[in-house]
Amino acid sequence: MKIALTIAGSDSGGGAGIQADLKTFHQFGVHGTTAITALTAQNTMGVQAVHAIPAEFLTAQLAAVADDLPPAAVKTGMLADAALVRAVVAAIRGRNWPNVVVDPVMVASAGDRLLTEDAEAVLRDELLPLATLVTPNLDEAEILLGREVRDVPAMEQAGRALLKFGPRAVLMKGGHLAGDIITDVLVSENQVRRFTRPRINVPGAHGTGCTLSAAIAAGLAQERSLACAVDDGLRFVARAMESAPPIGMGHPPLNHAVPAL
Repeated sequence: MKIALTIAGSDSGGGAGIQADLKTFHQFGVHGTTAITALTAQNTMGVQAVHAIPAEFLTAQLAAVADDLPPAAVKTGMLADAALVRAVVAAIRGRNWPNVVVDPVMVASAGDRLLTEDAEAVLRDELLPLATLVTPNLDEAEILLGREVRDVPAMEQAGRALLKFGPRAVLMKGGHLAGDIITDVLVSENQVRRFTRPRINVPGAHGTGCTLSAAIAAGLAQERSLACAVDDGLRFVARAMESAPPIGMGHPPLNHAVPAL
């Protein structure tokens, strides 16, 4: 069985973070391991509190996994602060981990900040060069690039601009676009590919980014091509959104029990 590692925060509500990642890894048939960066007091209505893990303890978690369960793919999610980002960078460089999917989590859906401002440049300048794929939404791309990204042509331009920081590919997520059609754009040095689908008008949008990046990492761990892993991940998230359970008083979690493929 292939192994995938998620380096991310814990969501006490079970809809995002490492909880979503592990459920996704399971559906895709890979063994999931974790290195927790932060604890959150969180539910479907938002984030009430965040407690970042000391960087040395994150390093210990990463070493424990690497020494016994070396991953075939890695995904990063919430990294909280600059020290934690640097600990992740050191581990990836030191272990030469393959198939690194960076979900540049900066702000939660409800608007809560999940990455300190001083960590943004560290993520952009030190972590992105190690990424096989980076998966920003429009807000995250705007923070990374310092300019507005609000339509599909701008998404393609933003993807090309983000490539200059060193990742092999960029998946610009279009969930924040206006209109009834959603377009996601995969940009690499030699290719631009669009994935389009109707907007799913259900309230279950909590944890979509975590789930997508975990699904892509699982696909890469199983030696699927990047384009195939992205396509499979997008389809999985759509099915999970369509059957999101009506639980909680805010944005319900996805249904991670839907078939992976």
